Amino acid sequence: MSSLINIVRAKFLEAIRSVNPPGRWKILVVDEHSQRLLGSVLKQFDILEENVTLIESITSHREPQQFEAMYLLMSTSQNVDRIIRDFSNGRQQYSAAHLFFIDGLAEQLFERLTSSPAEPYLKALQELFINFWAVEAQAFSLRTPGSFFNIYSPPRSDTSFKPMRDRLDEELRFMSKMISNVCLTLNEYPYIRYYSPTHHAPLGPLRPHASTRPPPPAEGSGRWRTNLARGTEARAYESVEGDYVAKVLAFMVQQILDDYKKANPDFPKPSDPPRPRGTLIITDRSMDTMAPLLHEFTYQAMANDLLPIEDGATYRYKFQTAVGAYEDKVATLSDADSVWTDLRHMHMREAIDKLMADFNQFLQDNAGFKGEGAANLNDMKDMLANLPQYQEQREKFSLHLNMAQECMAIFEHDKLPAVANVEQNCATGVTAEGKAPKTLVEEMVPLLDSREVINTNKVRIIALYIQHRDGVPDEDRRRLYQHARLTMAEQDAVNALLHLGVRISRQSGDKDTKKKLKQKPSNEEEYELSRYKPVLRSVLEDHVSSKLDSTLFPYVKDAPSAAPSAASSLRSSPAIQPAVSLRSQKPNWHKAARGASTQSDNRQRILVFVAGGMTYSEMREAYALSKSLNKEIIIGSTHVITPQHFVDDLKVLELGGVGSRSLPNGLGETSAPPRTAQEVYDQRFFTRDAPAPQRAAPAPSPQPRQEKSRLMRPSPVPSFTGSSGSANSSSYGEKETEKKKKRGFLRF
Repeated sequence: MSSLINIVRAKFLEAIRSVNPPGRWKILVVDEHSQRLLGSVLKQFDILEENVTLIESITSHREPQQFEAMYLLMSTSQNVDRIIRDFSNGRQQYSAAHLFFIDGLAEQLFERLTSSPAEPYLKALQELFINFWAVEAQAFSLRTPGSFFNIYSPPRSDTSFKPMRDRLDEELRFMSKMISNVCLTLNEYPYIRYYSPTHHAPLGPLRPHASTRPPPPAEGSGRWRTNLARGTEARAYESVEGDYVAKVLAFMVQQILDDYKKANPDFPKPSDPPRPRGTLIITDRSMDTMAPLLHEFTYQAMANDLLPIEDGATYRYKFQTAVGAYEDKVATLSDADSVWTDLRHMHMREAIDKLMADFNQFLQDNAGFKGEGAANLNDMKDMLANLPQYQEQREKFSLHLNMAQECMAIFEHDKLPAVANVEQNCATGVTAEGKAPKTLVEEMVPLLDSREVINTNKVRIIALYIQHRDGVPDEDRRRLYQHARLTMAEQDAVNALLHLGVRISRQSGDKDTKKKLKQKPSNEEEYELSRYKPVLRSVLEDHVSSKLDSTLFPYVKDAPSAAPSAASSLRSSPAIQPAVSLRSQKPNWHKAARGASTQSDNRQRILVFVAGGMTYSEMREAYALSKSLNKEIIIGSTHVITPQHFVDDLKVLELGGVGSRSLPNGLGETSAPPRTAQEVYDQRFFTRDAPAPQRAAPAPSPQPRQEKSRLMRPSPVPSFTGSSGSANSSSYGEKETEKKKKRGFLRF
């Protein structure tokens, strides 16, 4: 299966290689945001290998150069003005410019460029549609964790509804653009389905309110009339009752892809062998509020839950050197680490067994080692200290040994076997023996009373228990909080589930909530503490077997193999602003965006997008189901969440995110009028120009330093470390390059 990371990397390299100036060498000009996106899939050394002599930041002060430049920039008004400034008022920054925009370029910005003094110097313009983060081979993220509050925070007053709805529309328009980028990068024009729940009204700012509802229809439009005859006003007035976040987002994505298809009739380009048309399923976090609270015991999910891993990728630990001393190390957990990719979706027990088996195999394969091999993690730790000659492999084994040991220590110390047993019984509704959990309260209360169980775990148990019971009487909830000695903020976290469509309060006469979507028991052999499978798994399995309820997951437009029914064709589209029209006629120096590189794997794709955060367990299911269903499943979200992250966000959900990691100052009240898509985009990717350098006094004997630095190729680094880098225009010997590689590796 083709990796999403490799597809994005290939697209960047294809763009860089397409610029071939007569003098061979070129300069790459980036901004802060495009630099980070580029650095997430390519090392600076790899870029300099592509005949790039210098990497410059467009915000810094740059000296005019005699080379042609490739601009790789976000599509902001500010960047367009900077390009024009480089070739205006008698200034010529480079001998020519090749423009590559990470996103689609708005029509007015395109016209501003073509009618500017810079136009004669522009040799090409291409839109890459690549503004998203490929975090794994089958996972992408928009890295917008603040979206959680935009989607679910309840308006604080009647006057807040309209501005919060406007701000959510801005957020969803931006989100839809990035989801469309994924489709365009993968050369997919998918069918689109969206989650439309039946057991609760739209959430957050989408909750029907007089200030956001269209005006009611005129008097006299009788209720007996058909849906079609009643007119658009009546349908618009009632449509807000079904304006769920996934629906609004799905219609926006469809609009953008339709506009692109209109401007580029050959999209999607035919592949060889042909690939069946894929499906994009858009849902949101409220579909499954159990998954983010459960303790998971597969390696990646467990490690991110229990260990201080930053952004799912950076882990700091102590590494034992050959002389027995301990060093502080910083490891990056990514698809580049083969040990990590082999282990991450295994249950922790299996992961430890495989880690030790691989280690013992490694010892056998390397002559000179005598002994029985490692029998447990401690044996492995002692042996690792005696393998100084295998530095890189030692570090990999040492990293994962350290992580596994830390996880197991916390597992025992925090009483997780007992905690997880209660969690699984609540989430699945049955015990490990398949019976109704009749002693749940008796098992739960001692854990809530215990001082050995941390409060976050108590919050998770109570939240799962309330969902299992479909709400509890207020007095029972108060007693649970009392047993657990929860702080007010921790109580707020449980209560905030209400804003994700969960019933938390229940009176004696209340009927059960009728949910159409439930977790299904798995037929696989399973661990007792890993019985719950995310709801997303059932959705994907039902979709592939054509059993997914079309009222729960309707299609936006056309559905595969059948024309849409009359009911679905009358489905009203939520009110959205039309996407920026893509140009159908362009001057001859404009190059059309090319599709992704051809793939040998032609399995049908299913793209899943979870607004409001996806869990590591859901990411794991995308890989597992790709194999079992013989599909290529790619999952994405606004951000990746851990249980701690989820609980912390729930604590401040009613406050609009004030005090959260992603939005420390919260959403804030705003009475400003709605902004255009370009204004929102410009603000998100705003970069400040660096101050002009002070003119230094002339040196008595000037040295030709600039030429020398341009001829020096720096040692390779994992990511961009400054505003510019340079490459050698003549080749050095292999030994010299090898020395530099080692120097770069050791330095980081």
